[in-house]
Amino acid sequence: MSVSDILLEEKFICLALNNQSDKKKLVEKKIDSSFIQFHFSLKGKSELNFNEGNYILPVEKMSYLTLYNPEKDLPLNITVNPNSSIVCVLISITKFHKLLSNYHENKTPFLSSENINQKYYKNNDISNSMLAVLNEIINKASNNLVRKLYLKGKLYELFSVLFDKENNTSNEQCPYIINDEQLRKIKLAKDIITKEYNKPPTLQELSERTKISLRKLKTGFKEIYGKPVFQYLLEYKMTLAKNLLQKDKHNVNEISAILGYSTASHFISAFKKKYGVTPKSYMLNN
Repeated sequence: MSVSDILLEEKFICLALNNQSDKKKLVEKKIDSSFIQFHFSLKGKSELNFNEGNYILPVEKMSYLTLYNPEKDLPLNITVNPNSSIVCVLISITKFHKLLSNYHENKTPFLSSENINQKYYKNNDISNSMLAVLNEIINKASNNLVRKLYLKGKLYELFSVLFDKENNTSNEQCPYIINDEQLRKIKLAKDIITKEYNKPPTLQELSERTKISLRKLKTGFKEIYGKPVFQYLLEYKMTLAKNLLQKDKHNVNEISAILGYSTASHFISAFKKKYGVTPKSYMLNN
């Protein structure tokens, strides 16, 4: 596990985490409520743990997560999965605001006077232009003075790409500001579909059970977990299918029924689309 923890200047930190081992690695760092956090997953998957592990925010490959909570410290507690790489940029909200002081508020709406004291959570995809900069960052991350100057310049470049409204289509023009109650309801929705994966409720039923509007459920779920409700559920079921196949206690038809598929052919098709092999082939080779 390679960990580069680089203090570029006061309250401006970059961590480049590269786990090439076959075991999960935990990285912890004290971070107070004055920081805004950016977590860019270049490879594999990492997980941010909060509330002593009771709440987890995943950061999937080629996605990034932005976090800011002016009311509560969000200490860094990140699990880096095997064969995963992630770049974490931690900067005080004051310093970050100054960096973007020449931008109009509509380019960074979560820093507007209306939203500056609100919690902010957003998950988005890494664009190709961002990836190019991030690869240079993770490959050159070092506490060497010259490298630190280089890295600082690259982070400024990354921010400019991130918020370039004219040239970057995957920017943060329309953030979804979410409060604790909405966050709780969206997490409840995730818990419901993963517990009832073999017979999940419809989106409308899920909205009614969690007492959140359908629009906020769909928008908020995608922002928090990085994908729509039923895409998240499908990937959860496929992961469960792999685990069941590896245990070799059930045949394909039985696993299909466990997962709630009406026919085994539907399950086989979904599994092959996800992993490129049939469940039977996967079972024989693992």
